[in-house]
Amino acid sequence: MSAQPQPAPMHQTDAEQIDQANGTGRTPVVFIHGLWLLPSSWDRWGPVFADAGYAPMCPGWPDDPDTVAEAYAEPEVFANKTVGQVADHYAAIIGKLAKKPVVIGHSFGGLLTQILAGRGLAVASVAIDSAPFRGVLPLPISALRSAAPVLANPANRHRAVPLTFEQFRYAFGNAVTEGEAKELFETFAVPAAGAPIFQAAAANLNPWTEAKVNSTNPGRGPMLVISGEKDHTVPRAISDAIYAKQKRNPGVTEFVEVPNRGHSLTIDGGWREVADTALAFVQRFA
Repeated sequence: MSAQPQPAPMHQTDAEQIDQANGTGRTPVVFIHGLWLLPSSWDRWGPVFADAGYAPMCPGWPDDPDTVAEAYAEPEVFANKTVGQVADHYAAIIGKLAKKPVVIGHSFGGLLTQILAGRGLAVASVAIDSAPFRGVLPLPISALRSAAPVLANPANRHRAVPLTFEQFRYAFGNAVTEGEAKELFETFAVPAAGAPIFQAAAANLNPWTEAKVNSTNPGRGPMLVISGEKDHTVPRAISDAIYAKQKRNPGVTEFVEVPNRGHSLTIDGGWREVADTALAFVQRFA
């Protein structure tokens, strides 16, 4: 039996990842990270999906550096990235694939996943602890506190904003031990564009916002919404409201809550449970 193809390394260009995925003849799986993370946050997910017969890809947001060290050396590369710009970037990548992909995203990557699925670009999709969009009304206190490092200063709209460990601990690592939270912070956390958080915060006040989703498009494809029970950044109320919007779609829409998990659920010690949940859904449709 031939060896299973492995996911493209994170340092490969988008073009190289596209060529590799097309060369396999398999259904691609496009992983989209959220704010304060890099494509490397999906490193362990790629082989799981490759072993299951898919062609995993982890293209970054425009200008993403390869490593956490590079991100802190040049944080300005993250500044002024908007939801619409990043969504169009991923749409262009998908447009070069030989097969319509599965799309899986976390946090703001979950919002981007829903935008792309709403454009009819996904054969199936999984939105994990997704950021809210226009029409999602709940604003829980924990979500506002998680966003406060950005929203507290209007000038942050045009900046790249890092998190302190204490801020990361609250927003991402509240459901793991302090030791694991520190390890996750040192391994994964990078500065993030402030613009998307301002866009999401004002989405219900701006009819022309880029933070909007076509949830009723019949070409959206099957979608799974995953929520971490203890997530401070995207509490259950937000995920419930997202699911309520998406289930109006004529396609399959499902919801899973992962018990005792916070916003770090895709990168912490319990990542495999979330990956297997996403994979089981994807395998039913792609």
